[in-house]
Amino acid sequence: MHEKRVVVVTGGASGIGLGISRLFAANGHPVAVLDMQGEALERETALLRDGGATVSAHKVDVSDRAQIDAAYDSIRAAFGPITIVIANAGISIPVPFEDISAEQWQRTIDINLNGVFHTVQAAMPDMLAAKWGRVVTISSQAAQSGSQDRAHYAASKGGVIGLTRSLAREFGGRGITVNTIPPSLVDTPMAREGERSGQVPPLEVIAQHIPVPRPGTPADIAHACEFLCSEKASYITGQEINVNGGSWM
Repeated sequence: MHEKRVVVVTGGASGIGLGISRLFAANGHPVAVLDMQGEALERETALLRDGGATVSAHKVDVSDRAQIDAAYDSIRAAFGPITIVIANAGISIPVPFEDISAEQWQRTIDINLNGVFHTVQAAMPDMLAAKWGRVVTISSQAAQSGSQDRAHYAASKGGVIGLTRSLAREFGGRGITVNTIPPSLVDTPMAREGERSGQVPPLEVIAQHIPVPRPGTPADIAHACEFLCSEKASYITGQEINVNGGSWM
């Protein structure tokens, strides 16, 4: 991408989202980082600014449309129209299916699926006006293969994949591409916390069952996002780009 575009990254202050924020900022794009983690949000955006990046920080719950709209108004005032959205924000709390409460189910859907709807729809007027836009959703291999004790998570991410395909059909003729990346094993603070709590085996043990026998990194996902948001990917839309070391083919 040679032209500088305004980029929104949700869940952009840690893990995969932080890797994406860092790469787009390093490439000179104005990046708006949206996250609920206030301390991490301020710390990481300050570090990016110290490195010369153009970034803004927005503490936002993506399930709340009013918060999204307010953040987008601020982003437009500071940077201009939003034409790249990386919808990454998500939660994953392991619970056996019979123990998932209605509140846990709803909260997972609200963040992981409804949050994508809000963040993408709110930016669509800018993309339509520009006759150019890039949307990348971050789904999950859990939606492709299923996931024990994470039925609510897998269902929400399956909805993200269906939404991605539908938007690709609806907006492909108007200069807007929409793709999804469903990661598998990625070395993030959330994954390491699951390892420490005993919810999952050590990541390096899991990785031995992957054709490329290592955990993925946030940078692996970020580089795929970078490509999908470039002119080189203008004929790619509605696709699941499996950045997973071959764990799902």
